[in-house]
Order: sequence, then C-alpha cells, then structure tokens
Amino acid sequence: MDWLERQILEHPEQFDFRIKQLGSCQIPTPIRNRNFVSDDEKVLFSANVEFITQCRERSLPDFCYEKAGPRAKLFHDPAWTRAAIVTCGGLCPGLNDVIKGLVNTLALEYGVKTIYGIRYGYRGLIPDYHYSPLLLDPDTVDRIHEDGGSILGSSRGNQDVGAICDTLQRLGINILFTVGGDGTHRGAHAIVEELTRRRQQVSVIGVPKTIDNDLCFVGRSFGFETSIYSTTEVLTAAHNEAKGAPNGISVVKLMGRDSGFIASYASLAHSVVNFCLIPEIPFTLEGPNGLLTGLERRFAAGKDHAVIVVAEGAGQDLFENTEKKVDASGNEQKQDIGTFLADQIKAYAKKQGYDWTVKYFDPSYLIRSLPAFGTDAVYCLELAIAAVHAAMAGKTDMV
Repeated sequence: MDWLERQILEHPEQFDFRIKQLGSCQIPTPIRNRNFVSDDEKVLFSANVEFITQCRERSLPDFCYEKAGPRAKLFHDPAWTRAAIVTCGGLCPGLNDVIKGLVNTLALEYGVKTIYGIRYGYRGLIPDYHYSPLLLDPDTVDRIHEDGGSILGSSRGNQDVGAICDTLQRLGINILFTVGGDGTHRGAHAIVEELTRRRQQVSVIGVPKTIDNDLCFVGRSFGFETSIYSTTEVLTAAHNEAKGAPNGISVVKLMGRDSGFIASYASLAHSVVNFCLIPEIPFTLEGPNGLLTGLERRFAAGKDHAVIVVAEGAGQDLFENTEKKVDASGNEQKQDIGTFLADQIKAYAKKQGYDWTVKYFDPSYLIRSLPAFGTDAVYCLELAIAAVHAAMAGKTDMV
C-alpha cells in the first residue's frame, strides 16, 4: 500500500469523500442526448485489493469518489445563473484552456448568459483593488488557449472572506469556479463556510492546479505534462555545454518547492541527466554518498561530463542559520539551491585541484508560462466540463 492508503486506514475519520449539496435538483437539464450520471454512481478511491480487503475487515466504508458527469436534473436554473471564474497562485500551462472550457460549457451546453472573469485572483473580488470583472463569452475566449498564462491574471495572498462574499452577493453570483492550488482551495473552503453562515446558495467548485503535480487525491495536475515536455530544450543545452568542455558539469534548477515530480520526470524523460536531487530525499555534499564524491567517482570512471538536475526545494537543510521568509501566500521562500550547488562544486574543484568547468541553468519561469500541449490541453477541457456539470447540479465545497 502507498502512504495515502495507510493514512486512510490509520485515520479513517479524517477522510470524508462525500460532496456537499446546496439542495435538491428539480430543474430539467437543457442538455440532450447524453448519458446522464446519477449521484449514486461511484468510483473507488483505490483499486488496491489489499487496501479494499483491510477496509472491509475493519468494517470501514468503501472510500469512493462521486462520478463526474452531467446530471438529468439541475439545482441552478441556467436562465438565472451567473457564474464567475477566478485563477489564483502561480501561472501554469493550461489556465486559459480551463477558462475557455468553463465558458464554452456554461454558455453552449447550458445556455448561461452571464459569466464573469475575476481579475488577479481573489483580489478581484475585493472592491478596494478596483479591478473590474471581465464579461466572458465563447467569442472572447475563442483563441485564448493559444497563449500561456491566464487572461484573468493571478495573485497570491489571503483576502477578506466577508468582502469576497459581499461582492458575490452584489454581482448576483451563484456559481464560483476557483482555479488554483492548496492555498486557493483553503480560501475557497473559507468562502463556502461564510456563504453557508449567510445562507447564500452559491456553488463553489475548485479546479485543482499545480505545476508540481503534488496535490493529494489528484493523480495528475494539468500543466505538468507540458512542463516536462518544455524541459527538453534546457536539458539538451545543458548536456551540450557539459560535453563541450573538459570535465564539464551542468547544474539545472527546475521547479518543485516541496516535491520533486518535475525534476524526476524530466530526468527520466531525458536520459542525459546523471544526478537528480529532490526535496523528498535528503542529500549531502561530501562523504561516501555525497554529491561531490559522486562526481569524483564519475570522472574517475572515465566519464568526461555530468548533468545535475535539482528541484528548487531540495537541499534546504544545507542552509544553516539562514533566516526563513514566506511569500504572500504563506509559503516558505526557498533558498537558492541551484547557485549554491554550482558555487560549492566550483569551490571543491579548486580546493582539490580538479579541472572542472561548471555551467548553471535556471529555466524556472520559462516552463510554467507556456500554453498547454497535446493531451494536457485535452485534460484541461475534461476538468472544465466536469466542474460545470458539478456546479449546475448544486455541488459545492469540492474539486
């Protein structure tokens, strides 16, 4: 069993996969000729036989997700529905694809006439920032998938939940789509709690976003595949630079604050990488298993170059007595492990009298600001469609 399955078995009371519902669905859907999904249809959280067996031996429920898809009856009347879309946190390939998918499904499938694009994250719902919302329709989003970033912009940081709910009420919003990571969805949950307290019936639906591919219960996050594909150019260049000098070493820093999925998958996808350093696995510089010792062994074995990939959050324990800082979202700002490694390798080579040539590459923001490619774009559309179906059926406080 994996870590998450063990956590569920040890603390089953902390895992409730049931979806909140605003009320009963009485309105016939305008969608025709579809295979509709019932709320009783479920998808198992895990297909692991050992996990399922242990759940049943302990008289635990079958941990299941509700199956996504269109419902035959709706909670929100499309004729009276006003929706809003907000994108928060860091940029990621596919944001515009998700926005386009949400708008087209709302407008073309359900006939929703009023769709607001909230500018610059949750700030756009705070009047003091003076960001007017955009009115979106299929024509305005027709070609946005060709561009990276988000046409709505984004921002980080907490905002006043009461003021956000006031804005939703003032605009007559009854569906809010929040596209973002864990911080965004913590904010969305707080919005739901305040809306519930006020008895405002608003569906708040999250679309999970993180380029790092590290959200629990989300097997794959959009933009991740594109980010791996986009590392091809920099890793090829790093390899060429390393090969182009005697005992050449290229250090490449990739995104990954607390997880090493981008670094790991990029290294697996491009077999030119010799060392991959990720936050999940501590490493040392010296000693029998140290990185510097590994480089020595590689060159002693007759190799003439080395390519090192490091995730931005790796090796943070190597920065002793360094003041910790946080960004606007409360995330710890990582120390620059890339330049640190390059400097340490250079210093070690000088100390040992080695003729090593070190080059450093940092493509961090280049790989997140691209449009989504191939099946990543398809996945964005699938997420958007599923989110709209859930919202129209009156689901809330969910992703």
